[in-house]
Amino acid sequence: MDDIAKLIWNPDAIHGAGTADVLVFLIAAVMFAPLFRRLRFSQVLGYLAAGALIGPFGLGLVGDVEGTRHLAEFGVVFLLFAIGLELSFERLRIMRKLVFGLGTAQVLVTGTVLAGIAVAVGLDLPAAIVIGGTLALSSTAFVVQLLQERGEFATHHGRAAFATLLFQDLAVVPLLVIVPLLSAPSEGAIALSLVFAIVKAAIALVVIVLIGRLLLRPLYRLMASVGSREIFTALTLLVVLGIGSATQMVGLSMALGAFLAGLLISESEFRHQVEADIEPFRAILLGLFFMTVGMSVNLSLAFDHLGTVLLLIGGLIAVKMLVLFGLALLFRQGLLASLRISALLCQGGEFAFVIFGVAVAANVLEPLAVQMMFLVVSVSMALTPLVMLVVDRLTRHMDNSHLEELGPDECGELENHVIIAGYGRFGRIIARLLEAQGVTVAMLDMDAANVAENRANGRPVYYGDAGRRDILRLVGAEKALGIVLTLDRHKHLPALVSQLREDFPNLTIFARSPDAQTTRELEAAGAYVAVPELLEASLQLGAEVLAKIGVPETEIESLVDAFRHVDSGRRRTTQADGQTDTASEMETESERPVDPVVAACEALERVDELRQAEPPAEDEKRAVA
Repeated sequence: MDDIAKLIWNPDAIHGAGTADVLVFLIAAVMFAPLFRRLRFSQVLGYLAAGALIGPFGLGLVGDVEGTRHLAEFGVVFLLFAIGLELSFERLRIMRKLVFGLGTAQVLVTGTVLAGIAVAVGLDLPAAIVIGGTLALSSTAFVVQLLQERGEFATHHGRAAFATLLFQDLAVVPLLVIVPLLSAPSEGAIALSLVFAIVKAAIALVVIVLIGRLLLRPLYRLMASVGSREIFTALTLLVVLGIGSATQMVGLSMALGAFLAGLLISESEFRHQVEADIEPFRAILLGLFFMTVGMSVNLSLAFDHLGTVLLLIGGLIAVKMLVLFGLALLFRQGLLASLRISALLCQGGEFAFVIFGVAVAANVLEPLAVQMMFLVVSVSMALTPLVMLVVDRLTRHMDNSHLEELGPDECGELENHVIIAGYGRFGRIIARLLEAQGVTVAMLDMDAANVAENRANGRPVYYGDAGRRDILRLVGAEKALGIVLTLDRHKHLPALVSQLREDFPNLTIFARSPDAQTTRELEAAGAYVAVPELLEASLQLGAEVLAKIGVPETEIESLVDAFRHVDSGRRRTTQADGQTDTASEMETESERPVDPVVAACEALERVDELRQAEPPAEDEKRAVA
């Protein structure tokens, strides 16, 4: 009987606890995240609730909590990498006043205020410094996810919030250096260690940037020339984790290294393809990170010290909001933008789990105090979407001029442009025609050598597969005037046009076609117009020959026009001639193979009919004579 039961249900057949944990995480994610999204709450709250339920303080369904937390940290790593791809060193230079101005002021002022409160309630100075400095940091993962969900990353307050977060990530380095030294504080030792850490970090960053600029682009061109999507994606993972590990070995955070890697690739032609390839890893691991944060919520501790926990959480949010609001106004962010910035950054950050762990190991903080801090940080993260909702409700009647999105030149977004998929000889001519009229053009090509050659000549061509909707979204397909398909893969063009029509119903599609049959298929699939390249080239060359041997220009235009439209004339009813073909006759006629000789004869007959219907003018008669 037991054997029969095991055939139906046998949990022991799962190899290893890791597999069971993965199943638990996936089940919790697909249950809670869609539910919270359906209820119009942030998806982050769904992940937090799922983590709290399955974690050690909930149902205890996860076996290896620490191992899962280490894996989940890669979610923040890939998030920072994706942010780096969206920026560039030039945009970062433009943001330097916010990064090193508002960011520095926020960390110093908030840390000092929180440390002073900690001393006032009876903590010793080393513990107060650790708590103040750590709680001054906010959560990059939560804030960026919220900004992306709300579509506010490209706004003024979104950029200001991210600039502050970027400096906070830099501030983690001195905090991690200071914490172990606070167990036996010595002013000389702390100052020397800080100077050494800052110099080492600066040298490491310069070396990484220089090596990355020299090696990354040639390496990506080599991998792209192989033509394997899997190898290309593997290279991206190697770059992210490799540079992240390098920064970690010199005392910086892995996430900061990933951000640098993103900045380096953002200046290359491969940024859109890389961003599309990395998106699944980022989304899955970031969701796992949010769930591990939820697992840190000790509900029993919260109920045992409910008053203290509520006071700490409320005090943290209030202090950070007040300080941030005042500093944002000081840096001329405007009233409403300052409110948004203070609400976005009012929570504790994910680096608190690392720094407080180091503080416990160094005997600077007691384990119970750290558990309480974990609870405060986790709950403050969970409350951030609600705080934003309250701010939205309170400010909905206020002037929102400071919430306008940055222009395309500031945030790098494309709008009212034309996408050219396939930048060969055909696409190059179209691009020049459009640019001559001042139309912005975004160009994609899968030939790495061709992309490299054109970028060397100053052409903004990007390496990317136009058949992938995620890459098309990255080049602004939703806001584009149209897309021109000049690809060589004729066999799959109709399917691609159908997919484009489904994914981007408002996008006008133009296509190059190899022949008349493919032209009909492309137009039936949803192309606005499809031009058969061989026919048009032949007609233009034939027209030049006719002109050279003395045929009048009006007759050449009529003849070329008749040849160009003879196939469509065979398939459609010609109302001008009073013909009334039935639907069945049209269908039969359209399915009949087109003989080039017959088509030419019909075209010539059509020209004769037109000439008889409309006698030429006197000057045309003289020209013919």
